[in-house]
Amino acid sequence: MANTSTFMGIEIGKRGVMAHETALNVTGHNLTNASTEGYSRQRVEMQAFEPIFLPGLNRAETPGQIGQGVSVERIERVRDALLDRRIVSQAGGEGYWTTRDPYIRMIEQTYLEPGDTSLRAKMDSFWNAWQELSIHPADTAPRTAVVERGKTLVEGIHERYNALRSLADMTENDIRLTVEKVNDLSRQLAGLNNDIQKIKAQGDNPNDLLDRRDLLVDSLSSLINISVDTRDPDEFLVHTGGRVLVQGHIGRQFATERDADNEGYSRIVWADTADALEMPAGDHSGKLGALVELRDSTIRNEIQTLDNMTMHFAGLVNEVHREAYGANGTTGLDFFVERPFVTNVNGNYDRDGDGAYDSSYVFSMTGEQRLESKAQIGIVGSITISAAGGNRQVDYYPTDTVSDVIARINNAGAEVTARLDREGRLNLKATTSETPANPDFVIRHVEDSGQFLSGYAGLLAGQGAEGAYDWEGPDAVAALRGGTGTYGLAPIAHPSGWIALNEQITRDPLAVAAGFGENGRPANPGNGEAALAIAAIRNNEVMVGQQRTFDDYFADSAGRIGLLGEQAGRALETQNLIMKELRDMRQSISGVNMDEELANMIKYQHGYAAAARFITTVNSMLDTLINRMGV
Repeated sequence: MANTSTFMGIEIGKRGVMAHETALNVTGHNLTNASTEGYSRQRVEMQAFEPIFLPGLNRAETPGQIGQGVSVERIERVRDALLDRRIVSQAGGEGYWTTRDPYIRMIEQTYLEPGDTSLRAKMDSFWNAWQELSIHPADTAPRTAVVERGKTLVEGIHERYNALRSLADMTENDIRLTVEKVNDLSRQLAGLNNDIQKIKAQGDNPNDLLDRRDLLVDSLSSLINISVDTRDPDEFLVHTGGRVLVQGHIGRQFATERDADNEGYSRIVWADTADALEMPAGDHSGKLGALVELRDSTIRNEIQTLDNMTMHFAGLVNEVHREAYGANGTTGLDFFVERPFVTNVNGNYDRDGDGAYDSSYVFSMTGEQRLESKAQIGIVGSITISAAGGNRQVDYYPTDTVSDVIARINNAGAEVTARLDREGRLNLKATTSETPANPDFVIRHVEDSGQFLSGYAGLLAGQGAEGAYDWEGPDAVAALRGGTGTYGLAPIAHPSGWIALNEQITRDPLAVAAGFGENGRPANPGNGEAALAIAAIRNNEVMVGQQRTFDDYFADSAGRIGLLGEQAGRALETQNLIMKELRDMRQSISGVNMDEELANMIKYQHGYAAAARFITTVNSMLDTLINRMGV
């Protein structure tokens, strides 16, 4: 029978001491990192060292395999991969609502509803001033009140516009900072992947580096929508927008470039290809998606709504005021300043910058015929008008009344509204554009297969495609039946930012018109019909976008932003609860438990002491064998 080595016991004891010392060090590492963000507790896996005799023909004649002690097989992190993927996929929603909620609250603060300092209160005071002037048209004080309340109203419109614009600028700055942070995380992930692969190639587990990588992935998932692919153990992949963001040691970057179609704000592109970054819509797009949506949709919509109200409000007041007479006999004055975007009388504009007119920028067009709103039209056809993503078709039939056709146009979801002006003529006006590439307050297409817009309303000179008005070309106004007085040119962008009272009126309040003249003669001093007509605009159906009256506009604005705030608050609360539950689950699995680690420390301490005592015993046996056996 073959004998084992005399010193085999020492080797077994040494392995036991070293294994338990390693286990104690890992336990200490866990305890000291209990408060470290992203740290996962580590576990030592021990197994019996391979026996001294393996199966073979040269096997010694021994009563079974003889073990050689213990060894540390691996040191592993305690993680749940499925739970980690769930957290990554859900973090985008948390980042989205965490970003959106405070911005919505700041938008709410710009409305100051309800309150005496709100824009609605200032407009109510403006209408009341005109009402008072209609009662006392011969007095100077009511005219002064109209001017002063007009100034206050204009200041209120400017304040809201500037507040919204500053919020849009804030989101732009946040977008740039967030893109830089995403790029930094991408670089860090690529660098960690490189280090992790080198360590793995040596047969080790880089647990702390893996924790750092997972923490970076968590941070990245709150900024943009990502997915992580770990199927290939040699190549860690991160995808976003259907493309690879991180692949092993390669970390791709984003860039921002000026977008001329979006008021110079930046758009996000891949730095290496200049392709636009595709981000999912909705509440899983992370912080970056929330910022882009706030800037290009939510805040832009609020500014457009304010612009739309301002443009219609100023135009309607001017429409009445320029036909009336002031106390000093002046007439033909606009109460509010109008600033056309183009100087060409036909609205011609060089949109592509090649030095030649290629477009027509017309805001409104009015027919020549006076119509009765309740009269049946007696004709059939189809009107085609411009809308977001294409055109809308509005059919009309012989039994329809004029008001039926107008209502159908206004309810078609187009970017054109219709009304009858004070003289009963059909008036079409452009609204704001949903697509940033299309300008606001520009009628892009009007066509009628029948006779309603041409012969009946006297707006278009012809019917069908040949007689259509289309902005994609110069002198498009040639398709209109009337002359230059039947259309208005598109204004400079954002009228809510530049609207002002006519300086001639602010210098001389007697120029405020209160009454209509007769047969070319100025109005009588006691005539307040014009002031009453302006005061009545408050409740008239003037179609401010999709709202019928100005009161409807303010009610809709306050309700809309209130609902957005409520939605953001509740969604954020829900996301926080979901993420808290998921993180608590992960902490219960991967977090350091003090009691458990202290129990392990005692266990490994006793194991270390037992191995050391075993070495002492073997040493004593060897001492007897070597030093105490004489001749």
